[in-house]
Amino acid sequence: MLRSFLLLIFVLGVIGGAAELVLLGHTEDWQQWVPLALFLLSFPVVLFHAIVRRALTFRILQATMLMFVISGVVGCWFHYQAKREFKLETNPALAGWELVREAIFSGTTPPVLAPGMMIQLGLIGLAYGYCRPSSSSTSNQPS
Repeated sequence: MLRSFLLLIFVLGVIGGAAELVLLGHTEDWQQWVPLALFLLSFPVVLFHAIVRRALTFRILQATMLMFVISGVVGCWFHYQAKREFKLETNPALAGWELVREAIFSGTTPPVLAPGMMIQLGLIGLAYGYCRPSSSSTSNQPS
C-alpha cells in the first residue's frame, strides 16, 4: 500500500512538474531541458522496476533518482546565480549577506528554491524503491 502511494505521489509530481516547466517555457537552453529529460526518463525506469523488481532495475532506479537530487541542487544554484545577477544589475551597491538575502527572498523570478521539487521527487522515488513489496509478491530486490 505504501509503495503504491509513493508511486502515485511521484507520478503526479512528475506530471505536474513537467506541465509547469513546459507552460513556463523552461526550454531556452540545454540546462533548462535537464529536468524535462529526467521527467521523461523516469517513467520507463519506474515502470520497469515496478514490473520486474530485480537488483539491476533497483540500481537503475537509484541512479535516476540520484540524478533528480543532483539536478535539484544544481538547479537551485543556477536560479540563485540568475537572481544574484539580476539584483546586482538593479542595485550594484548590494554585497555580502544583503545580496544573498535579496537574491533568495525577493519575489522576482526565477524562484531560487523551485528546483527543490526535483530533490523532493528524487527522495520520493528512492523511498519507493526501498519500500519492500507486499508479502504476496516475490522479489529479488536488495534490502
